[in-house]
Amino acid sequence: MAAGKKKNLVSKTAGKLLYFFRRADMLLLALCVLASVYGIILISSAGRPVGAWGYLRVQILSLILGIVIFIIFSLLDFEHIARAWPIIIIFNIVFIGCLHFLGVDGGSGNQSWLSFSWLPFSIQPAEVVKVTFTILLAKHFHSFKGRINRPIPLFTTVLHAVFMVCLIVFCSSDYGSALVYLFIYLFVALAAGVSFWWYLAAAAFVAVALPLLIKSDILRQDQIDRVMIIFDPSIDPTNQSIGWQAAQSKIALGSGGIFGQGLYQGTQTQSGAIPAQHTDFIFSVCGEELGMVGCIGIIVLLLAIIARCIHVGVKCKKPMSAMMCFGIAGMLIFQTFENIFMCMGLFPVIGLTLPFFSYGGSSMIALFMAMGVVSSVKMKPTPGLSTKKRGYQ
Repeated sequence: MAAGKKKNLVSKTAGKLLYFFRRADMLLLALCVLASVYGIILISSAGRPVGAWGYLRVQILSLILGIVIFIIFSLLDFEHIARAWPIIIIFNIVFIGCLHFLGVDGGSGNQSWLSFSWLPFSIQPAEVVKVTFTILLAKHFHSFKGRINRPIPLFTTVLHAVFMVCLIVFCSSDYGSALVYLFIYLFVALAAGVSFWWYLAAAAFVAVALPLLIKSDILRQDQIDRVMIIFDPSIDPTNQSIGWQAAQSKIALGSGGIFGQGLYQGTQTQSGAIPAQHTDFIFSVCGEELGMVGCIGIIVLLLAIIARCIHVGVKCKKPMSAMMCFGIAGMLIFQTFENIFMCMGLFPVIGLTLPFFSYGGSSMIALFMAMGVVSSVKMKPTPGLSTKKRGYQ
C-alpha cells in the first residue's frame, strides 16, 4: 500500500515537471540563467581584491535556488493566490516593518537588510516585497475594472503605492528601492488603462513637489548633492559621499575601450578602486575588462528579458495577469537604466543593483520569483488578444 502511494506521488511529480517543460517560458528562463552566469563571471573578477569565493558561493547557491523557485512559481496561479489579498497586505507591511526594529546597514548607509546567522546571505525585504506588491497592486486595479479612471478608485491605488513608498523610507531610508515601487505602479497603471491625462497631472505634481522636497529637511545634503552634481559642475566630484563613486566608475568605463583590458586584468577593478564594484557598479567592471562589447552584451540580455515580460503581458487575455507582467517589466526597466546611467554619471547614485548581474542573494531570488510569475502567466492556455480588446488603450 505504501509503495503504491509512493509510486503515485512520483508519477504526479513527474507529470507536473513534464507539464512545466512543455508549457513554461523556457526562453525567459534561459535568458535569465545566461544573464546570471554572465554576472557570476563578472563578480568572480570584481571580488578578487577581497577574495571572490564567498561572493561566488552565495551567487551560485542563489541561482540554483532561484531556478527551483522559478519552476515552483510557474506552476502556481497568482490570480487565485491574490484572492488572499489581506494576507499579502499583512505580509508586505510586517516584512518591511521588520527593518525598523531589526534592520542592519549592508554598507549602503540604509537600514535595508535583515541578517541571520543561519543564512549564508542577508535578506533585503524590499526586494521580495516588490513581487508581492506587484501581484497585490494588479489585484487592486483589477477590482475596479472599468471604473479605474474615476478619481476615487484611482486615488486608492495611488494611496496604496504611496503608503508602501513611505513605509520603506521610514523603516530603512532606502530611497532607491522606494523609487522602484513607484515605477512598478506606473507600469501596472499603464496596463490597467489609466488615462494619459492622469499621467500629465502626475508629472505636473512632481515638477512642483520635487523642488520643495530638495529644499526641505527630508533629504540629507549629500543626497541632494548627488542629484545636483549632474547639473552643477561646481560641486566637488572628489567628495566621497557625493561624486567620487561616479567619477571612479567613469574612469573604469572610459579605460576599457571597445574590447576592454581583459577579464581579471582591469586596472581599476583589480586594485579595488571602483566603489561597490561587485554590486552597484558591476557594469563599470564589465566596461573596463570587457569593453563596450561586453556592456552591449549586458544591455541586449536585459532588454531581451524585459521584452519577453512585455510580450507575455500583451499576449495574455486576462487583464490582471497582464498587469503583473507589465509591473515586473517596469521594475526591470527602471533598475536597468538607472544603474547603467548611474555608472555613466548621467543619473544620481541611489544604490540600485543591476538585475541578474550585481551580487546579491535576495536580489537574485526575488528576480527569479518575478520571472516565475511571468512564466506562470505564459503557461495558462490563453489565446492572444490585441491590446485594445483587453482595455489597455
